[in-house]
Amino acid sequence: MARLTLFDCNPAQLSPLTLAFVGDGVFDLFVREEIVCSANRPVGALNKLKVDRVRCEAQAALFAKIEPLLTEEETDIFRRGRNAHTSHTPKNASPADYHTATGLEALFGYLYLSDRFDRIRELLS
Repeated sequence: MARLTLFDCNPAQLSPLTLAFVGDGVFDLFVREEIVCSANRPVGALNKLKVDRVRCEAQAALFAKIEPLLTEEETDIFRRGRNAHTSHTPKNASPADYHTATGLEALFGYLYLSDRFDRIRELLS
């Protein structure tokens, strides 16, 4: 697997919120693919399943499961994302879950832009 574009990109030079912007899409696509490949369902049912998995609370729970598996580098990327100052305030999630989800998305964005797809699959399986 390779990235969708051939643009040169050094993820180490990107802000944690920029990494989270990319990681949000990476995580969303992974969840969508997993749900669609598990069973053919109506689009409304697919969307409900997707939303249940990409919510801040679900991402925070996922992080709690994978945290022991992270390398020092990955933990550092996560912390940078979690500690980034956002102008957004969550309406339906706790600030702690929101910041944890942002850190997780930053990690996935970093791994994706580093062409480390096997590691993304490993962490998400």
